[in-house]
Amino acid sequence: MQCSLPTLKNLFRSVLLLSALTAASAQAAEKIDLIIDTDPGADDVVALLFAMASPDELNIRALTTVAGNVRLDKTSRNARLAREWAGREEIPVYAGAPAPLLRKPIYAENIHGKEGISGVTVHEPKKGLADGNAVDYLIKTLSTAKPHSITIAMLGPQTNLALALTQAPEITQGIKEVVVMGGAHFNGGNITPVAEFNLFADPVAAEIVLKSGVKLTYLPLDVTHKVLTSEARLKKIADIKNNASKVVGDILNEYVKGDMEHYGIPGGPVHDATVIAYLLKPSLFSGRQANMVVDSREGPTFGQTIVDWYDGLKQDKNVFWVENGDAQGFFDLLTERLARLK
Repeated sequence: MQCSLPTLKNLFRSVLLLSALTAASAQAAEKIDLIIDTDPGADDVVALLFAMASPDELNIRALTTVAGNVRLDKTSRNARLAREWAGREEIPVYAGAPAPLLRKPIYAENIHGKEGISGVTVHEPKKGLADGNAVDYLIKTLSTAKPHSITIAMLGPQTNLALALTQAPEITQGIKEVVVMGGAHFNGGNITPVAEFNLFADPVAAEIVLKSGVKLTYLPLDVTHKVLTSEARLKKIADIKNNASKVVGDILNEYVKGDMEHYGIPGGPVHDATVIAYLLKPSLFSGRQANMVVDSREGPTFGQTIVDWYDGLKQDKNVFWVENGDAQGFFDLLTERLARLK
């Protein structure tokens, strides 16, 4: 049977339309349902602006805050500041744990300044906190979510999620993946010779999350110390010339000084922002599944993450440990997203 030319043209249009609809459906299906747990912190603020500039890929359900880089009242204010700077006031911010589970609180004011963000002037944001507690929010949201549907970006100590898991272990059913900025193996620590700050701040919480059986990805100092600022990279951010780029530029120009001097490196890491880049474009990073344990014993190895990289112990490979990242690809993506903001 022969088809007329108009019929063939209509058939061709139908095929193109179907392909476009299929691609759009696939893109919508890949959108990440996300909760960001954070302790802002300079690099946290950069990470939050990065995430909030990416609404096509990230459906941010809430920001939950925890004490870490500074006290809870300041981390909660700084999260709300980032939300205001991004023009995303519709995203609720819930305050969570004011202290670690067992240990005495520690802060990183020597790195992030007394207000948690150096290089910029802070103020009280117009919009306040959401009603309720971050831990209660996590329990309610994860227990009623579709199975394995919500990703948690963990940018600070893991206290909020550990408390939620302790009170309601069944909430693991709602978790798709937990992506952690934390830990150190090959690189050494940044608060002790072996421990990274987020794990050192609450290793017991990290153990609880690790033992819960949720899917875990770690972006440790091993990778963040390979993704460094440079004059050229900071200039590209400055050249955007919007408010978001000015905020990020001012923060980073001040924040990276300490690491550059301490480690003798040509640029500074933007630790927490690597988590957002991993969620947006995992092809920028590489690593492997490995067994990891957390040392919560008092002593010189307190807070250490011990990674069986070469599988010598033949134990369950319970984390995906990211080791390498494309530094230029990271900064290109960050710059492109910041340009979307005001």
